[in-house]
Amino acid sequence: MDEFISEDDLKSFDAWLRYQAIDATAITPEELATWRRIFEEARQRSTVNPKVGLMKLQPVPGEFRYAVVVRDLADLRLTLWVKRSRKGEFFIMLPRGDREWDVHTSYHLDGTLHMKSHGSQVFTSERRQPLNGTFRGSEHLGTYFGYGPKSVGAICDPIAFAGVVEVSPEVWGPMDGWVAVELVEPGTQPAMKIPYPRIITRRQFTDILPWVVITVGMPAG
Repeated sequence: MDEFISEDDLKSFDAWLRYQAIDATAITPEELATWRRIFEEARQRSTVNPKVGLMKLQPVPGEFRYAVVVRDLADLRLTLWVKRSRKGEFFIMLPRGDREWDVHTSYHLDGTLHMKSHGSQVFTSERRQPLNGTFRGSEHLGTYFGYGPKSVGAICDPIAFAGVVEVSPEVWGPMDGWVAVELVEPGTQPAMKIPYPRIITRRQFTDILPWVVITVGMPAG
């Protein structure tokens, strides 16, 4: 099994090199000096990047939210959340300090599924089953990898969510851990075959239709 590298580990130059898959013994002193400069510049940027802070999400009638969080002492650090709007559309939101980043996945009433970042589509839109009729089977809305909740600094207020999936910090790191989000017909199991079979937890939320299934896991090892 590959070494687990935590977010705090990346403050160390040696661990950062391992994260970059660089063997310090296999490069020249000049190359090592270049990598150290890049590391120091990245550390400097991380100190000035804005943190999100407490997510002040106001209640909206008819809207449901489900959070995935990492426990950090007294805080719950928000890594992503699923929102079902009053219209019945679904959004997967990833908090970022840079508001212009605005990375999210959306599944619209007409069945259009796409991901956007900085206002532009990341992948070609897909056509799925519409959400304004009878939902059948299951639809996979994406698997999300790699987490740095401390650097993002988004704090979850559980009251703002209809459900919360809590994950241990030992599960997730910048290279480790994944979250899969699926919509399923009541009584149906998720159909997607997850290629990373070490499931840590799976929660099924049944207070809306279709049901929302959130699965958290790690690479097999």
